[in-house]
Amino acid sequence: MTKVVFVEANGTRHEVQARDGRSLMQAAVQNAVPGIDADCGGKCLCATCHVILPADWYARLGGPNPEEKEMLDPTPERTPTSRLSCQIQVSDALEGIVVQLPAFQM
Repeated sequence: MTKVVFVEANGTRHEVQARDGRSLMQAAVQNAVPGIDADCGGKCLCATCHVILPADWYARLGGPNPEEKEMLDPTPERTPTSRLSCQIQVSDALEGIVVQLPAFQM
């Protein structure tokens, strides 16, 4: 299990234990983190699992693939370090990651 922290736009923190091999989106949904709707179920088709990564984590994980980028392009509050949490797989390497949730998803 890997510790992941989701931070709502209002500052409320949700520390969860995520199962390795699953996505950040799945960890959020399984732990009832508000703001991660995951309408498409993790198929990179809806952008309702948008998260903003700290710059250092973005550098480690890399940018979005072409499909993810297409979904993110029209997303409100997109930042240079935005990603879809359905496209980020949990592993020990993510231990302690803190991701921000955009206000529009609340």
